[in-house]
Amino acid sequence: MDVERWLTQHQRIAHTADLLNQGATGYSIRRAVANGSVRRVRRDWIATADCDPALVLAAEFGGRLTCLTAARRIGLWTLDDDDRLHIVVPPNAGRLGTHRGVRVHWGIARVPIGRYDLVDPIENVLLHVAECQGFESAVTVFDSALRKHVISVQQLALLPSRSRQFIRARDAATELSDSGIESLPRLRLRRHGIVMRQQVVIDGHPVDGLIGDKLVIQIDGYGPHSDAKQRRRDLAQDARLRIMGYTVLRFDYHQILGQWEFVESTILSAMAQGLHVA
Repeated sequence: MDVERWLTQHQRIAHTADLLNQGATGYSIRRAVANGSVRRVRRDWIATADCDPALVLAAEFGGRLTCLTAARRIGLWTLDDDDRLHIVVPPNAGRLGTHRGVRVHWGIARVPIGRYDLVDPIENVLLHVAECQGFESAVTVFDSALRKHVISVQQLALLPSRSRQFIRARDAATELSDSGIESLPRLRLRRHGIVMRQQVVIDGHPVDGLIGDKLVIQIDGYGPHSDAKQRRRDLAQDARLRIMGYTVLRFDYHQILGQWEFVESTILSAMAQGLHVA
């Protein structure tokens, strides 16, 4: 068995027990290490030179990637204010020392996992996100997981947890947000008792948010180098909505994340003028 080739086809790192089960021998593993094509991680893990450092660190810790780290690996939307590596280890794990940029989670896997898995399954990831992150950050991840169909509403509802943080995030989550930029206004406006309905279809097209009957909230999740055609489509939709009697407020990514007070005051001012009422 070509150890390096097998590793390259299987996330570039594996426990020696898995390699042996796949047909490798102790000799072939030692030979691959000796010729430099692979390297040992701790005593029982073998990795290629170009293996993802996050997976290597998880193996070194004797744990699994979880929380925001695992969420990002499967393409879920996360707030960018926590770039630490999140690793979960068993409650009885030995002393780990300190490692800069690592957030260690301690706990058992609520959902069964493989003995040598290095990345938590989505159910465990969401449980850790709820208990580690703030409410808004957690809900944006939950929304993204539902939107991308990596977990269903029914599966989420059945996850066994009495954590108040998890229950609160789960109950606030929806599959209607294309990204966290759409989740945040919904959550923040709710604090004022304002319901922003999402993906309401008007004139054959969904709008990001609708408050009352006539106040449309549109949110640009793209940056300055986005598709010009998409921008023109958005402006055309805004024009159609205005002709139909709707008030359209459009905000971009940076305003939602960095200028929320402006966004909020603009929406509240529009409502004070009755622009949400038919």
